[in-house]
Amino acid sequence: MLVLSSFALTSCIETAVGLGTAAVAASTTEKGFSTSVSDTVIEAKLTDKFIKNGAYLVTGIEASVSNGAVLMTGKVNTQEQKILATRLAWEIKGVKEVLNEIHIVSEKSLKTTAKDLAASAQLRAALIGDQEISSLNYSIDVVNGIVYLSGVAANEKERERVITHAQSLRFAKKVVNYIILSTDKRD
Repeated sequence: MLVLSSFALTSCIETAVGLGTAAVAASTTEKGFSTSVSDTVIEAKLTDKFIKNGAYLVTGIEASVSNGAVLMTGKVNTQEQKILATRLAWEIKGVKEVLNEIHIVSEKSLKTTAKDLAASAQLRAALIGDQEISSLNYSIDVVNGIVYLSGVAANEKERERVITHAQSLRFAKKVVNYIILSTDKRD
């Protein structure tokens, strides 16, 4: 019991010192103190979500946050794991952009990969070209013809426009919608 108490106290001290150091460092950056603290909170929440959803997310993915933009790098075994990481990041309040540079270790056919890349590029172009959509708010993943959408829509009309664009893709077999509204409750 004494050992556990001492461990808990040591962990609290280390956390306090770490946060204090982060606060001093944050106050000297261009971002400013409040932005640095917000980024640190987003990063902590993302790590917590990764832990709750599978050890492979914590061990395979490195995430960094700057001005609300989440950059994820690393390797996972499946496209579904990559999509899950993206979706979890968008669920956090304060996230403005998700940059998913995670690589998939497993392989699929060249033809399927080409179709998926074409569908993703076509949808991204459609979103950029649509003046009623803020395209940076969305992540697009296409796996075996299934289009996975995640991000934050300003309103229901914008969400529906994004889904409609995805459904009109030549190589889209199905559209899976994880888009949330800016008014939805987020962590």
